[in-house]
Amino acid sequence: MKTLQLKNTDELPMLGLGTFKTEPGEMQTAIQKALNLGYRHIDCAPVYGNQPEIGEALSASINAGVVSRDQLWITSKLWNDCHAPEDVQPALEITLADLKLDFLDLFLMHWPVAVTKGLFLPESAEDLIPLDELPLIKTWKAMEKLVGKGLCRHIGVSNFSVKKLESLLATAEIKPEVNQIELHPYLQQAEMFEFCKNNNIFLTAYSPLGSPDRPDRLKDEDEPILLQEPIIIALAEKYSVPPAQILISWLIHKGAAVIPKSTNPERMRSNLDAAKVSLTRDDLQQIKNLDRQRRYYKGQAWTLEGSSYTSANLWDD
Repeated sequence: MKTLQLKNTDELPMLGLGTFKTEPGEMQTAIQKALNLGYRHIDCAPVYGNQPEIGEALSASINAGVVSRDQLWITSKLWNDCHAPEDVQPALEITLADLKLDFLDLFLMHWPVAVTKGLFLPESAEDLIPLDELPLIKTWKAMEKLVGKGLCRHIGVSNFSVKKLESLLATAEIKPEVNQIELHPYLQQAEMFEFCKNNNIFLTAYSPLGSPDRPDRLKDEDEPILLQEPIIIALAEKYSVPPAQILISWLIHKGAAVIPKSTNPERMRSNLDAAKVSLTRDDLQQIKNLDRQRRYYKGQAWTLEGSSYTSANLWDD
């Protein structure tokens, strides 16, 4: 498995398993099967609602000798209602207890958005805390302290724009090492790739297959379906692999880590095999031409009427 080497020489496996959008009771079995298949990078978040199941699977697999803790890369995230500095460490401690771990390999700020403590999603603009009241740097400073305490080895962000990364880099003592973002051929984010390359920040791609299983309320009418893109299908036929392997391989070729979600053992195996697909320069150029700057996750939950968060200032597009 190819890896990305972080500043202290820790290695982040480029192909991991996403755990978003799973049914209750699915995740424990899925994680154990994934670890048996060879996955070592597991991406989690408390808001996904399945970290206790993942913790049971990790513990069982470690105790059975399938994998050791030092062979694993476990990422989790800080939810938006815990941005106040005094809430950051308790939130991580709950995650560690759920996952049955002493430390995380990577802890990310899930969104550059703050909401009232105890809320999953805001119901009105009053539930959202403006960033001028609770700046991202205050949350980040609290995350920095967790590294010194040994509760996480690396820290980073998710869904941050270049502008927000620039602001964080200006005053951070520990620079963010990863930005997890939506990334696929319809949303290639060339500016982000260049900025992160120049600032030693790695990218992790979520929704690499276009997230066809996301809720209907988040879908647009007649939206493009990435897995049905003719060029992707043609490349899949060229290499006699499923279209998903082309999409995953493209991201690895781009130098991004990628975390496709599946609980199906055959699809998990197939996704893992994507690392073996070697795309040519011509293949990559064909995929480059597919960029539509098209987001599948637009962050509508945060841009409520009357909120200080808008689509424009959330993404800084």
